[in-house]
Amino acid sequence: MTLGQQIGRIVRGGGAFLRRMANETRGNVAMIFGLSLPVLILMTVGGVDIHRASTVRVNLQDALDAATLAAARSPYNDADNIQRVGLAALQANLKAYPGVILREADTTFVLENEEIVVASAKVDVKTLVAHIILPPYGEFLDEYIPVGAHSEVNRATKDIEVSLVLDITGSMEGSRLKDLQQASNDLVDLVVQTNQTINSTRMALVPYSMGVNAGTYLNDVRGAARGPTNITAASWEIGTQKTISAITRAGPAVFTSNGHGFVAGDFVWISAVASSGTATNGSMATWLNLKPYRVASTATNTFSLERWTGSAWTSLSTSNYNTYTANTGRVQKCQVSTCEVVVTSASHGLATGEDVRILSVEGMTQINTQNSVSPSTGSNPPPFHQTVTRRSASTFSLNGVLPNAVSAYTRRGTAQCLEYGCANFLFTNNNGALRIFDASSCVSERVGAQAYTDASPSSAKVAFSYVGTTDVGQGGCMTTAFTPLTTNRDTLHSRINAYKAEGGTAGQIGVGWGWYMISPTFGAIFPTDSRPEPYGTRNLLKVVIIMTDGEFNAVYYDGVRARDSGTGGGSNERWINHDSNNGNPFQQSVNMCTAMRAQGIIIYTVGFDIAGTRDTTPNTVDTATEVMQSCATSPDYVYLPENGASLKNAFGAIGRSISQLRISK
Repeated sequence: MTLGQQIGRIVRGGGAFLRRMANETRGNVAMIFGLSLPVLILMTVGGVDIHRASTVRVNLQDALDAATLAAARSPYNDADNIQRVGLAALQANLKAYPGVILREADTTFVLENEEIVVASAKVDVKTLVAHIILPPYGEFLDEYIPVGAHSEVNRATKDIEVSLVLDITGSMEGSRLKDLQQASNDLVDLVVQTNQTINSTRMALVPYSMGVNAGTYLNDVRGAARGPTNITAASWEIGTQKTISAITRAGPAVFTSNGHGFVAGDFVWISAVASSGTATNGSMATWLNLKPYRVASTATNTFSLERWTGSAWTSLSTSNYNTYTANTGRVQKCQVSTCEVVVTSASHGLATGEDVRILSVEGMTQINTQNSVSPSTGSNPPPFHQTVTRRSASTFSLNGVLPNAVSAYTRRGTAQCLEYGCANFLFTNNNGALRIFDASSCVSERVGAQAYTDASPSSAKVAFSYVGTTDVGQGGCMTTAFTPLTTNRDTLHSRINAYKAEGGTAGQIGVGWGWYMISPTFGAIFPTDSRPEPYGTRNLLKVVIIMTDGEFNAVYYDGVRARDSGTGGGSNERWINHDSNNGNPFQQSVNMCTAMRAQGIIIYTVGFDIAGTRDTTPNTVDTATEVMQSCATSPDYVYLPENGASLKNAFGAIGRSISQLRISK
């Protein structure tokens, strides 16, 4: 029944009542009627006002409940924004109820303990009966009746772990980097809450360029590089040198050396043999000198020898060679069959066929190698590297380093392996030249069966990154390390503000590390406060935000940038002559994203000024734009800002979206 219908009904009823009273002839009834009539009218019309106030109270409660929920679902935690959002929503809701005036000064929305939004509101309802004076009572009703309501909404927020993956390559230099830093700092303030007592809101940072700098976690994730071991001895001989008094011209030849002490199977080195005369086969000195032999048979003062043909030991003959000059030759027992130099270095860890860099040996300086990225082109330079044969856990021989080429060892020296996993790495570059690069603090892609998983680094290490320069623009390691999950806004701001634009773009490595930061298996290496929670934890959101400003152009083989890398950040001179282990960096990234989403991780992507990238192979993922589109949780999670202002807007939208995701109805 409408208000007009109610009033009409009252008036008709009142008219009938008055007619009955007018026909009444008894005086006391008329008097009582006259006295009661004002009160009855006031009660009747006032009842209508009370009914209207009750209706408004119900409507106000509905409107306030909806406004309080809107404030609770907003991404804000500060008082001003909570009040602003709640008040705006309430004003919009009350437009459905004309004649109701909101008391804004008496309307409050307050967030208590970052958990509960508490709201109170008052409105004024205009009365039908106002300013009535009933002597001796005076004025009986005001023009407006105040109506209030109260509402509380529990935000029921979730814990969040956010990994922010940022492209800080050389192309981001200047204003682009500043815009990114401002946008990232704003995102930190939107996502990471100052009060962590109710819910945990943590963020990790993964800056990347030619790789990711693992900082203090380098050995945990990549494994410790094999460093140099100390050399304590180097020699090739055993015992003292003996003089050869005679050599027969026969097959086999018989050598005379009084008290030689050799036994069959010993290895010896012959030098200083002189001979004279002519013979069919020529000089005996040339035939015998500076070669290793095996002792075949012995007597007290004589012995015979065998020589190595390349496939077998065969009897040494001096038939048809010229005549030996007595007492000129020398014979010395060797440590190994080749008579090569044997180096003593405890726990050297070398295997047969591996290469080594030897430095700082004194005395036997001829075994020292160059200490440079590329071989010296000077006159008679030292060897660039040595190749070894393992003899024991503490000794190895140097292939091809023979007694006639070295002096006696005196002291010092180090041996550094040059294989993958060592502190230095020897490889052939894409121009066909040898290079030795140092292991850096950066890492490259994980390879093998766990390439696209978040397996613990204790069971599957990520790969080394070898660089031959400190110039990041030429492929050196970026200077800024990742930051594991933290609740500390100041730490995040400080790290972001310290970023420098440098190097090429290995986006696939950044994507992988974005996952590692919030992975409970990989992240087990981090301290407790930075350790990710298990997948499926109740009321927990895991989010990765991937940002790039260009095409991915750095892939790796054995930790060196591979020849199938894209342009930028180096050249053939610094690239290995091999295609990458994992192939296309764009597809690598998508593989990682697919695996992430399978774990329930939400992925946002931000392609900064990449919309103009042309895709010439639509059936292959080979552009940054395709990565952004393929990685994101849905098209609504893809942002392609074209300038600094829109980049900031994109990060702001992502921050608000994350905040809304963590607040349930």
